[in-house]
Amino acid sequence: MQRYFIPPEQFGEQQVQVTGEDARHITKVMRGKPGDKFIVSDGQGRVVLAELSLLEPEGVTAVILETIEDTSEPRIKVDIAQSLPKGDKMETVIQKCTEIGAAAFVPFLSERTIVQYDERKEEKRIARWSKIAKEAAEQAHRSRIPDVGQPVKWKKLLELFDGYDLVCMCYEKELGEQLRDIVQPFAASLGPEVSSRVLVVVGPEGGFTEEEVAEAEAAGAKSVGLGRRILRTETAGMAALTCILYETGEMGGV
Repeated sequence: MQRYFIPPEQFGEQQVQVTGEDARHITKVMRGKPGDKFIVSDGQGRVVLAELSLLEPEGVTAVILETIEDTSEPRIKVDIAQSLPKGDKMETVIQKCTEIGAAAFVPFLSERTIVQYDERKEEKRIARWSKIAKEAAEQAHRSRIPDVGQPVKWKKLLELFDGYDLVCMCYEKELGEQLRDIVQPFAASLGPEVSSRVLVVVGPEGGFTEEEVAEAEAAGAKSVGLGRRILRTETAGMAALTCILYETGEMGGV
């Protein structure tokens, strides 16, 4: 069944208002008519089954039939901190990690980041990334849209580590602890009702410098490897996220 996200303020007690691109999708693409049913979420966890009742030029109105229990969101919240990659790779990271179950994205700039940061263009870029996250969340039948933050500098990223229960820094030169070595005991320590926050930190195409790794570890991160193969920057976050969700029982794991 088709799913749409609308702002919380468009939710009423008994009906919802759908406007903009979603309304056009309902009327033009889906050729909606009164009596059609679809799922609507406010992007923050509220999900309802709604029945189309009125189509107007400025939008459509649907009657709320019932509230649907939210079972699509992972119990553990995994954020992806991604050093800005070249081209449209960030779009791929956001789309695929949203589908898998990422809770939020923290773009950042590190020493070997190739992309030239332009604050004047950033508003449009963030808007596009947020739209991609919304569409991917709809496709994956999620009830929440991952937040896409403003890019931060390396020092600022380090300051954010204190807000997480576990920070995994993906480092291709790590020969000691691998991701599984860290995640398995962490997953085993979680109770059935515990909601934890994890941050996965992924470097740019050229990887992290040794100084950055030392700074991250001093700030509380665990430097981990992702196996014997070298992954692209746009692949590493997806792989790490999948492994973490599997080990914490969110993908048929423990």
